[in-house]
Amino acid sequence: MSVTAVPLQPVKRAYKVWLWIGVLAGILLAAGLAWAGTRAAVAAKLPNEQFLAWHKGQPGIVTTASGLQYQVIEPGSGPNVADQDGVVLKIHGVLRDGTEFQPEAPMRFQVGQPMIPGFTEGVKLMKKGAKYRFWLPQNLGYGAEPGAGNELSDKVLVFDVEMQDLVPAAVIQQMMTQQMMQRGGAQGGQGGEPQVQDGEAGTVPAER
Repeated sequence: MSVTAVPLQPVKRAYKVWLWIGVLAGILLAAGLAWAGTRAAVAAKLPNEQFLAWHKGQPGIVTTASGLQYQVIEPGSGPNVADQDGVVLKIHGVLRDGTEFQPEAPMRFQVGQPMIPGFTEGVKLMKKGAKYRFWLPQNLGYGAEPGAGNELSDKVLVFDVEMQDLVPAAVIQQMMTQQMMQRGGAQGGQGGEPQVQDGEAGTVPAER
């Protein structure tokens, strides 16, 4: 019993060239990804200064004059945060190795309250609806005050921050004035000075 062979059409030379180009491109891409992954793994074990020097050259990373590094995940819209503005945030903090020191939690404070300097600087870069990731060197984190003895003072802090709301300083001032007037009227001639209560603020990442 004979089997009839089906003749195959010869592959044109140009097709062979493109086929080999595709194969080589795939090999190069895989090698590049493996190399990048190896570099990142090695960099993660570097001392803080060397890590930050390597990290500032990575795609999407911006480094400010102070040394704060950040990445814009969502740009948000509207005006940037200014001094005395009130902000409502969702924050999450980890160390370089992924160790969590700040569980994801809501936070609100008025810009100008005592906070670690890198966190305040980073928040003032943001707009309502923005999502940023910050990398804070020691001198912009809990190491900003030498001798404070904080266990995180020698660590690079990584924060994921979402700006959920922004209340301009002028609106806050107006609300405080209204509160003072209402309290003054309620006290009626009791002679007491109306006191303005402090706004609610998160305890992290305030200076420890």
